[in-house]
Amino acid sequence: MSNTGMNMRGKITFYEEKNFQGRSYECMNDCSDMTSNLSRCQSCRVESGCFMVYDRSNYMGNQCFMKRGEYSDYMSMMGMRDCIKSCRMIPMHRGQYRMKIYERENFGGQSHEMMEDCDNVMDRYRMNECQSCNVMDGHWLMYEQPQFRGKMMYMRPGEYRNFMDMGMSGQRFMSMRRITDSCN
Repeated sequence: MSNTGMNMRGKITFYEEKNFQGRSYECMNDCSDMTSNLSRCQSCRVESGCFMVYDRSNYMGNQCFMKRGEYSDYMSMMGMRDCIKSCRMIPMHRGQYRMKIYERENFGGQSHEMMEDCDNVMDRYRMNECQSCNVMDGHWLMYEQPQFRGKMMYMRPGEYRNFMDMGMSGQRFMSMRRITDSCN
């Protein structure tokens, strides 16, 4: 049985301007719409924990994984075109990691259960793409290109029948890795 250590101790501070200037907003949990706190966000500082940030409200759109550190101009560093509009804290996970990936939507096509990172689903499983998955244990990042490159999507335990429902229309995922970073 997995032990999901729900270490909910994380802190991220967002700033309206680059280089930690302008108004700021401190966040220690999920925030589905930051526009009520800041008109825009162009830099941030992760003091503890790990977070996913999104360029659309309600945890939609382009995503970026952020761990402890300073991001003085996250837009150019992360390749995001728009401001951060929502963020989600990633709880620390202790225990095994398990995810079943499927070639087609609604758990169709060939499937494979994973417990380790996969840098290329085509090479390892002979799958052209991954369009749905079931995360049983742990927290994962899925990438649109092999070798953990391109757009990413955060996956926490649950069933994901269709990635379009998460604002990722036409998105294919070709590599996956476990979030094993120490998020303290």
